[in-house]
Formats: sequence, C-alpha cells, structure tokens
Amino acid sequence: MIPLEFYLLLAAALFCIGIYGLVTSRNVIRVLMSIELLLNAVNINLMAFSNYLDPATATGQVFTVFVISIAAAEAAVGLAIVLAIYRNRDTVDMEAFNLLKW
Repeated sequence: MIPLEFYLLLAAALFCIGIYGLVTSRNVIRVLMSIELLLNAVNINLMAFSNYLDPATATGQVFTVFVISIAAAEAAVGLAIVLAIYRNRDTVDMEAFNLLKW
C-alpha cells in the first residue's frame, strides 16, 4: 500500500507545474494544458483522501468523475474560443487578445 504522503507530493508537484505554466505562458494552448494539470492534481487529492479516510465508500471517485467531466467541457469551450480568436487575429498569443478593450 502506497502511503498518503506520496500521493500528496505527486499532486503538489503537478499543481506547482500547472501554476508555473499558467503564470509564465503566453500561449493559450499551454494555459489550457496548465489548467488541466491543476485539475488532475485536484483529482489525485480527491482519490487519495477518499481512499485514505473511508475506503468503503466511493465519494472521492464520484467527485473525480465530476471534475473530469467539467474539465472536458472546459477544454472544449476553451479550444472553440481559441480557434475563433485565431481565425480573426492569426495568433494565439495572450497579449494580442485585446478584443474586449475599449
């Protein structure tokens, strides 16, 4: 049996990589991938704590499936927005998105 601390260290590493990618990236696709890493870190935490606290129930698994479905919808909507902006601006650079400025 793998201890809870290993899962938490893995989730923390994924979360830190996701935050670093979110803060430093100017490419929208990388930002969306960083958000997916953040959500995967949350899923690992949900599964680890669910198994550690109450292995008889599937509460963490249910929440994980919910987070995965929300992440899939977020990725689909995000990619649709990125494609629409790319068709108008010919770039996916975050600093070039000034569509909402006055």
